[in-house]
Amino acid sequence: MIYTVDRRQAVARILENRPADLAVVTGLGTPTYDVAAAGDHPLNFYLWGAMGSAVMIGLGLALAQPKRRILVVTGDGEMLMGLGSLASAAVKGPENLGVLVLDNERYGETGGQKSHSGNTVKIADVAKSCGFPAAGTYSQPGELSDLRKKLLLEKGPVMAVLKVAAGEQARVLPERDGATLRLRFRAAVMAA
Repeated sequence: MIYTVDRRQAVARILENRPADLAVVTGLGTPTYDVAAAGDHPLNFYLWGAMGSAVMIGLGLALAQPKRRILVVTGDGEMLMGLGSLASAAVKGPENLGVLVLDNERYGETGGQKSHSGNTVKIADVAKSCGFPAAGTYSQPGELSDLRKKLLLEKGPVMAVLKVAAGEQARVLPERDGATLRLRFRAAVMAA
C-alpha cells in the first residue's frame, strides 16, 4: 500500500506548541531528524546508535518523572528491534507515556529494505496484546489532531502507529555528542 502522510510535517504538527515540560525521546535515524526539524529543545533526548531502546528509555523517564509527559518518537525498524519493551511498558503502566511509531514499512537507515511491518507484523496489535490500554494505526493527514491529543493527553501507556510515506528527506542533525545531550537533558529535567 502507498501511504501519503509526510512524516516530517506530521511530527511538526504533533510537536507544534508543545507543552513546556514535554520530554521527547527519539529513536535512531529519521525520527531524530524529524523531531530536530520541528525544533531543537533541551527536553529532546536524541538516541544515536541505541537501536531498539527508545521505548525502554522513555519508560524509565516516565517512571522517574510521573508528573511529566514523555513522548517516544521512533520508527518501525527500531520498534521491531525493541518489541519486548512494549511488554515492560504495559506491565509497568505509566500513565504519562506516549509512543509514536513512524511506520514507512522500510528500514530507512540501511537502504530502504522492506520491514516486517510491511508484511505480517502489526505493531499496534503487538502493543495491545502486551496490555497497552490504547494502541492504534493511523494513515490519514486528517487524523493528526486526534493523534496529537491521544499522544500528549490520554492516560497511557498509549501507542500510535502512523503510516507515513517512504522516501528520503534532508537530514536535520541535532547535537550528536552523547555527553552534551545527557547533560543538557538532565539540566532541563531538573529545572522544570
